[in-house]
Amino acid sequence: MVLCVTGCMAAGKNAASDILEKHGFVAIDADKVVHEILRGKTFQEKVIFTFAPFAEKSGIVLRNCDGTLNRRNLGKLIFADKKLLEIQESIVFPEVDRKIEEFIESGMKSGKDVVVNATVLYKIPSVKKCDAVIFVDAPVLTRLFRARKRDGMKTVQILQRFWSQKNLFSKYKKSNADTFKVNNTGDLTALEEKLMKKIGELKNEK
Repeated sequence: MVLCVTGCMAAGKNAASDILEKHGFVAIDADKVVHEILRGKTFQEKVIFTFAPFAEKSGIVLRNCDGTLNRRNLGKLIFADKKLLEIQESIVFPEVDRKIEEFIESGMKSGKDVVVNATVLYKIPSVKKCDAVIFVDAPVLTRLFRARKRDGMKTVQILQRFWSQKNLFSKYKKSNADTFKVNNTGDLTALEEKLMKKIGELKNEK
C-alpha cells in the first residue's frame, strides 16, 4: 500500500506519518526532500538568481553570511505571492517527483507499505502512485496555536501560509485520488486510533 499523508500547516501530518512508521510503514518527507535539494549548490544559485530582483524590492536578504540560501527568508518572499510560489515549485518539483518515485519503487520492491508525507503532492505525478490520501485536519485556531509554538514565526507569516493552502482538501479530491479526512483535535493516542481504523478499512477494501 502507498499512502499520501497530507494536511494544512500544523494540522498534524508529520505526527500521522510518524505513527504510521511505528506501525511498519516506510516514509518519505517531501519537505525534507525539498530542503535536501536546496542544499545543492546548483539549485541554490538558481533560486537566488531567480528571486533576487523580487527579494531586493521587498528588502529581503536571500543569502546567509556564508553565501548559502536563507530558506526562511525565501519562504517569507514566496508565500506572500502566489506567482512566486509557482516559480519556486517549477524549479524544485521535477526533482522532488523523481526522488519520491524512486522511494516508492524501492519500498514496494522490499514489500513495505509506503507513506509519502507531503502538503502539495497533488501538483506532481507521484500522486498517481498513491492508493489513497489521508488528509489530516484540525481547526484554524488550533493550527495557529501549534504553528506559533512550534515554529516561532510571526502570526502574519503563518496566516499567509494558511491562505496559500486554502482549499487544499478539494484540490486532492479533484486530483481523482481517494481522499479521506482524519480529524486531529485530540492527543496522539486518539490520532493513532483514527489512523489505524482507516488503514484497516483501506486494506480490507483491497
